[in-house]
Amino acid sequence: MGFRRLAAILLTIFTLCSSGQREGLAFGAAPQPGSISLPPGFRISLYAADVPGARSLTLGARGTLFVGSRAEGNIYAVRDRNADGVADEVLVVAKGLNSPNGVAFFGEALYVAEIDRVLRYDGIESRLADPPAPVVVNDRFPKDRHHGWKFIRFSPDGMLYVPVGAPCNICERDDPRYASIMRMNRDGTGLEVFSRGVRNTVGFDWHPLTGELWFTDNGRDWLGDDRPPDELNRAPVKGMHFGYPTCHGTDILDPEFGKGKSCTAYTPPALELGAHVASLGMRFYRGSMFPAAYRNQIFIAEHGSWNRSEAVGYRITLARLEGSRAVRYEVFAEGWLRGGAVSGRPVDIQEMPDGSLLVSDDRAGVIYRISYRK
Repeated sequence: MGFRRLAAILLTIFTLCSSGQREGLAFGAAPQPGSISLPPGFRISLYAADVPGARSLTLGARGTLFVGSRAEGNIYAVRDRNADGVADEVLVVAKGLNSPNGVAFFGEALYVAEIDRVLRYDGIESRLADPPAPVVVNDRFPKDRHHGWKFIRFSPDGMLYVPVGAPCNICERDDPRYASIMRMNRDGTGLEVFSRGVRNTVGFDWHPLTGELWFTDNGRDWLGDDRPPDELNRAPVKGMHFGYPTCHGTDILDPEFGKGKSCTAYTPPALELGAHVASLGMRFYRGSMFPAAYRNQIFIAEHGSWNRSEAVGYRITLARLEGSRAVRYEVFAEGWLRGGAVSGRPVDIQEMPDGSLLVSDDRAGVIYRISYRK
């Protein structure tokens, strides 16, 4: 086992252990789908088991679900051959990688984001049993592990967006790559900063009608149980600054980096989310399976708090939009946290061709399917 892989495993074990100690949480067995509460008409079922550390999700051109991980260092390929809503096969198509959290698919190629580089696996869906060697697309990203894992996705115009988190809880670095969302061409050229002042985004998507980028951002720690909020942000153009490390939420000046400054100099969040809920993957709903009221609305996976005196998150929420304006925030699915006991931690959301949603859970190592029937 390589040193970097061992270090990643130890870091994850330490984080889970310290999380339970700080919050008094008990980490139990994976939840039964029946223990998750949903609105009337919705159903949650187990899509795939035995996907250790399941994190980011992307769908291949032939219907293969690719799943990233962190400490495990694996990329999984999950297939539902008979389209019955239950996976038939889970394959490990890459292993020993450096926290390959981010996965994205374009054409016939799978793109994978490690801590400091992006890889590409060409024609992988026709070679799942014998995956091709990866091509290095770009290896010019920082090597910091703190907020170094990446969510990646292709924009409607075919550019690959790659965030670089702040290498700390709260700090300021001269290197403009930190606390940003970057983007580049598919071949790795043209790397540039698209948005700044973004502490740590692990989920973004583009509005189906306007094409504007929306993203979640995790607020800083150690300002108390109830501040600052996580954020849902809207970035219609390049060059916007979302406040970190000076300003948090709409108007909370940082006690160290906000002295003598004003939050009016930065772009406020489109919507303030819960404090410390760890809002990660988000997706606009484009399908027709769910009722019309869910179309073009945002589903958000809340991974759950790690240092709050009373745990929050561990659920799927829904951000309600009116046009391009976020107006409210509500619980959609909950039950992974009950009475201080944690049975799962939602990470990412992927819409399927039939309109159902898949949800990854890195605590339970499973993927759920949410469907609707009148």
